[in-house]
Formats: sequence, C-alpha cells, structure tokens
Amino acid sequence: METSVKGTAPKINIVLTIITLVSLIFLSFYGMYGNTFIFNKIENYLFPFLTITHFLYLYVLWFKITEKEYPDMIMKNIEYIMYGILLVYLYKISETIVIFGSQNEFQDHVIPSSFVPMGILIITMQSLLIVLTIWSFVIRKQRVGKYDFDYLNNHIDAWE
Repeated sequence: METSVKGTAPKINIVLTIITLVSLIFLSFYGMYGNTFIFNKIENYLFPFLTITHFLYLYVLWFKITEKEYPDMIMKNIEYIMYGILLVYLYKISETIVIFGSQNEFQDHVIPSSFVPMGILIITMQSLLIVLTIWSFVIRKQRVGKYDFDYLNNHIDAWE
C-alpha cells in the first residue's frame, strides 16, 4: 500500500497543479471590484505567460519520473526559473489579499455580492498553487534525485 501511495503522489500533484493553473489562468482576467472579466489590461496576461514555464516543469518532472532518469542541466535551469516564478506567485497572492482587505475602504461604493466568495476562492487557489509548487520541488528531490553538480558537469549534453 505504501508504494502505491508513493507512486500516485506525483500524479496527484501534477493533476491538481494543472487544474489549479488552468483555473487561475481563467481567473487572472477576473476583476473582483467590477465582477467582470478584463482582457484589455496587459498585466492580466503576465500570469498566463508565466504558467508556460510551470507547465514545462511539470512535463519534465513527469518525464523524469516515468523514465526513471536523473536530473539534468535543463531540468535544473527550469527549476531555478520556477523559484523566481514562485516569488511572483507569492506577490500575486499578496496583491489579492490587499484587494480583498480593501473592501472596508469602499463601503460607500457598490461592491458586488460575489466579491467575498470570489476573493476567498482566488486566495485559496493561489495558496494551493504555492503549496503544490513547493510539493513538486520535494517530489523532484525524492523521486528524480538531487542535483549532483559533478555528475551534471560531466554529462553536460542532456540529449545524449
């Protein structure tokens, strides 16, 4: 039983991460104050653009686990980029929390009834994404292996 749970943990992580990413891509265009989708703001496209790297990392992680390969320079570089993207995810959740906490400042204005439920949903999904991202780093370390820089330097061509 322990091996089956250990074997399904990467699958669960990858599936949950994909569902969360797709949902957050959709919600990245949602404006909480206006209860509308806004497609003409360039900053709304930042999150979907960054998720391309996240999807690539998930693909490489799944490939390395299923093929029982060691980590290589490409995976290391993608993961290091993911560390930066994780900081962007942390910034996005803090930005959402600030927006969510500002509802008391606008008591004289009409705030849609969906403001609180959507705010809670978005913050929950952003928190879940951060947890799943960190979990994927742990899975990589456990299932694929640590980055052995001596091995990586000796086998610099990952396509051999």
